[in-house]
Amino acid sequence: MGHLILLFSLFLAPVFADGGSQKSIQSLCSNDVSHKRQKRDWIWNQMHIKEEIDAPLPHHVGKITSSVRNNNAKYIIKGEYANTIFKVEETSGDVYAIERLDREKKAEYELTALIIDRTNNRSLEQPSKFIIKVYDINDNAPVFVQKVFNGSVPEMSPVGTSVTKVTAVDADDPTVSGHATVTYEVTTGSEYFSIDDSG
Repeated sequence: MGHLILLFSLFLAPVFADGGSQKSIQSLCSNDVSHKRQKRDWIWNQMHIKEEIDAPLPHHVGKITSSVRNNNAKYIIKGEYANTIFKVEETSGDVYAIERLDREKKAEYELTALIIDRTNNRSLEQPSKFIIKVYDINDNAPVFVQKVFNGSVPEMSPVGTSVTKVTAVDADDPTVSGHATVTYEVTTGSEYFSIDDSG
């Protein structure tokens, strides 16, 4: 199974208010280059979680981290599922699922990460969207798409004559090898009929 790694980077450059001379701006830059020209980035770890985890809640999903250095920094997540299905630890940026997830109900969640100064609620970084993917486990049995399939065959037909076609589906992720593969078997009447993997 491949893993999806999401990497988001935002770069912020200082913006100076208009009204000072170019000379004063250059002076300000030269006197405080390390502070004013500091590059800030969101740093993302992989964001994924298996469905139906059989362990006590909450379940750790990943971590949102910014290179901003501020002792008053506070991480926040926003979005439809923020603070209902997912929560973030405000000082570390660790993201947790606070309920068990079912990939067949929803396979991925989009949230927005923010980092603010807790003393004045001002943003320290531009908000950034991220996605949490829910990984599939093979937890669904195949089901037939209808209760009864009718078939017929003329008498004296040669061996191998097609009688009918049946179809079953599996709700698991078809991109994961073996999770949604359906095979068929005749359990009664196998002395007269056989079935292949296409149904």
